[in-house]
Amino acid sequence: MSRHVMECLGMSRVTIEDGKVVDVTEPIVRYCPLFAKRRGMEELNKDTIRENIEFRIESFGMCSDDRVTEMDNFLNFGISETLCSALINGKIDAAVIAADGCGTAVITEPRLVQGLGGRISGICETEPIPKVVEAVGEDNMLDPDTARIDMEAGVDKAFSMGYRRVAVTTPFVDSAVRMRARYGDGLIIIGVHTTGMSEEDAAKAFDTFDIITACASKHLREECLRRPETLVAGNKVPVYGVTAKGKELIQDKLDEVGKKPWNPGEPTEYPDPLI
Repeated sequence: MSRHVMECLGMSRVTIEDGKVVDVTEPIVRYCPLFAKRRGMEELNKDTIRENIEFRIESFGMCSDDRVTEMDNFLNFGISETLCSALINGKIDAAVIAADGCGTAVITEPRLVQGLGGRISGICETEPIPKVVEAVGEDNMLDPDTARIDMEAGVDKAFSMGYRRVAVTTPFVDSAVRMRARYGDGLIIIGVHTTGMSEEDAAKAFDTFDIITACASKHLREECLRRPETLVAGNKVPVYGVTAKGKELIQDKLDEVGKKPWNPGEPTEYPDPLI
């Protein structure tokens, strides 16, 4: 049996077995302006989440044997889109990401980064999917036998492979602190899946990450207002450029799509509730 577990769509925990949704928990966040705009989802609940996940399985084979592994950009300022631009522009050599079917992997192809990471979030558990393993390459996976997820070990692998400009995504501030201590400014650390982050971790995140996606985090938005030097892209679910390197990657993406930074003090539509 192929089993995959994600936290997504308002922090609902979704379990997929053999290409079928077998469990969906109640979300914490009930409204996301991005999904309202993209998919017409005015309320996040078990039924609408199940419908969306089944759409993803049908449309690009998420968590199934029919998985599409390469895609074009989906959002203007998503993290996978930013990583794609960084790879294309030669600002990074490799991205360490986690995705269904491969777990933690070291990726150098922009369309593969987008295909694997662009339309999923919060992957918690996964198993190898042959089509994904073939696309990624066993040598680029942290563990081709189990597709385990361990972003710190993935970064170690990327540097051991000879890459020197590496980016990694992680939701864990403590893990980011350890990686920063080990690799310093040679590693670009991107905070993802941040909904529910504590006030203490939000402050620590701005001291550690290069780029942060706000998700539905109340404390990250408040911390951003205390850090006026932050470069902000997008308004409903902002992406923050924190360090010089992070700002450079965000500015590159803004320039690419012809957009300007956003002033986080301006009114906008938020996820509901912010937590």
